[in-house]
Amino acid sequence: MSLRWLLLGSARRGIFGSAEAALWGLKSIEGNCHNFCTTVFKDVTYMELKNLLKSKSIMLIDVRETWEILEYGKIPGSVNIPLSEVGEALQMNPKDFNEKYNEVKPSKSDSLVFSCLAGERSKKALDTAISLGYNSAQHYAGGWKEWATYEYSEKKQ
Repeated sequence: MSLRWLLLGSARRGIFGSAEAALWGLKSIEGNCHNFCTTVFKDVTYMELKNLLKSKSIMLIDVRETWEILEYGKIPGSVNIPLSEVGEALQMNPKDFNEKYNEVKPSKSDSLVFSCLAGERSKKALDTAISLGYNSAQHYAGGWKEWATYEYSEKKQ
């Protein structure tokens, strides 16, 4: 057997061995992957968000800076908590949260949806919320850009 075949066989075992180990690792944590799994499947569409807002079953948190909301507008019913404040805000006592944001602080079981301009900051806020135990958190990946586009086109019709 040539050296080339020996090396290829070793490489193949290394690759497949790594893949097998990775699969075993995923299977072994399958029951404990809640945080990983929730972060993967938490995008809300425009229509879903619109329906959730109508039903008043969520707290929509806009994580843009306050100046962005003042300049461009906001999704009706949203609460502004800039991304840099999300972690601290979700750990505040309810009285302080209410005084600062003029809203009732959500519990860890409440449904939260994070939004921003285009989905980047809301994804970071979602990760922060999930790491703090807010397991019913989601994010609106389309953000203000998508919302404004749909709302403007609906009003024109």
